[in-house]
Amino acid sequence: MKYNIRGQNIPVTDALRDYVEKKLSRLDRYFEAPLTSEVNVTLSVTKNKHGIEVTIPLQGTMLRAEEKKNDDMYASIDLVVDKLERQIRKFKTKINRKFRQEGSLKSLLKEEGGSVKVAEEDDELEVVRTKRFTLKPMDVEEAVLQMNMIGHSFFVFANAESKEVNVVYKRSDGKYGLIEQG
Repeated sequence: MKYNIRGQNIPVTDALRDYVEKKLSRLDRYFEAPLTSEVNVTLSVTKNKHGIEVTIPLQGTMLRAEEKKNDDMYASIDLVVDKLERQIRKFKTKINRKFRQEGSLKSLLKEEGGSVKVAEEDDELEVVRTKRFTLKPMDVEEAVLQMNMIGHSFFVFANAESKEVNVVYKRSDGKYGLIEQG
């Protein structure tokens, strides 16, 4: 793997760089071939809380994990690697269930007979509730107001300007985001 490690409000020391690379190299065992994509790592410190955000682009998907509320940078790194391992195992289980044909995303990950054994995940994907509703055309500001009124962290609406379905959501920093069709 190639690493792009940068710091926000923290210098990236050789010790931190080595620790991040050592821990993330654990993920290599889950892949057939070495990853050619660049792993983006951002280390940050805000209000005495250490955080790390890792993004790994893969063929057909993106792995991303973050840990931002820890007092120790090394503990944050360990937690993010654990999260990424869980994502990979879940992703592999999904691939093994749905994509049985050769040449698919399955060829990206090692087989069960390899050095890595994956237990079945307890997290069965089950839809427990379905809602249907009519999308009212509105602007982004009105959608944010509606979302706040109902107390949700996201809101689906028909954008009055673009005539497409959009989603507004509340970010962890308290600001708002907008998801549009691409």
